[in-house]
Amino acid sequence: MSIEVDYRFPAGAHAEKLAKVIAVGQTVGSWDERWAEREASFRERLGQVTAIQTQDDGRNVATIAFPEANVEGDIASLLTMIFGKFSMAGVGKVIAVRLPLDYGTQPKFGISGIRSMLGLDDRPLVMAIFKPALGLSAADHAKIMAAVAPQGLDIIKDDEIMANLDSAPTMERLKACREVIDRTQDQTGKPLLYAVNVTGRADELITKARKLVAQGANALLLNVLTYGFSVLEALARDPEINVPIFAHPALAGAMCGAPNHGLSYRVVLGTLMAHAGADAVLYPAHYGSLPFEPAAEFAIRDALRDRNVFPVPSAGIHPGIVPMALRDYGQDVILNAGTGIMDHPQGAGAGVQAFFAALAQAQPGQKFVLENIGDGPLRSALEKWGVGE
Repeated sequence: MSIEVDYRFPAGAHAEKLAKVIAVGQTVGSWDERWAEREASFRERLGQVTAIQTQDDGRNVATIAFPEANVEGDIASLLTMIFGKFSMAGVGKVIAVRLPLDYGTQPKFGISGIRSMLGLDDRPLVMAIFKPALGLSAADHAKIMAAVAPQGLDIIKDDEIMANLDSAPTMERLKACREVIDRTQDQTGKPLLYAVNVTGRADELITKARKLVAQGANALLLNVLTYGFSVLEALARDPEINVPIFAHPALAGAMCGAPNHGLSYRVVLGTLMAHAGADAVLYPAHYGSLPFEPAAEFAIRDALRDRNVFPVPSAGIHPGIVPMALRDYGQDVILNAGTGIMDHPQGAGAGVQAFFAALAQAQPGQKFVLENIGDGPLRSALEKWGVGE
């Protein structure tokens, strides 16, 4: 079996020479007659340049096939092989990685499992973010939870920068919020997932995650790129951590933002996350508050769905974009809103109501017409944030 990787080089770069450097240097390396008796073994491990194509803009894309036997079936050894040393050698960007279906770690839950936990199979899911990010106490988190949970919210997550801080220790946040979740579910019968941000040094993070789950955490949030893909894989493979893992994209721009260096967003937030065990992956939406190309967004979406992983377009999501999200995603999407819920003029509870009203009234791809929206949370949201594209 082989692993295929596409490398894009800028116009004017010697793509064939650079591709051969990668194929040889990232696998066997060069050898001479001293190793003649091992040549057959070396060739079995050697990367092969299988294609070089020139794009309309003059850039060249080289495809290299790597033997799967050269890696350990994880993401860390994969990255070391396909781009480790060469990433420091000059121009070149990894724009696609094609892995065997059984490579890496499968999600424990993914789209189907999360839907089963929530008892929902016929609509997009609505997710909120605790805001403000820092400075809230555990009691403040519980107060926010009490405002949004009774409105039918599906998921809420910690902000990615909320760590195990003295002002609101992780276990205290969980305890306070879990009481609200349980009370609301007793009253309404509807479950709600709270993705608690799991943080800490490598020698303590897995143990902390197990404790969170044992204490009632029904989902976890992980900043995968700051803590490492190996941490995600360890969480996803641990039988005691039997809850969905939401992967946050923090730091992705440092890896993916340069046009001729690094790795593409599709590779990092799509392919690698999906093969490392994430159940749902957050990433910027092109109609949100961060600059993002629709092509990159949809490539991530497709790479995730191919592995039953929930796409979570994020950053600047508000009720006005719901028609566009339905056009681009259909039903299998988690709409993730921070200020788009928490800063609603009538409060966070009304922010949740506005999203459900938007889902009920939206026609895919057709912008809301403000004049046709009656008074209520949705109209207030549209007046504040607009009607989308």
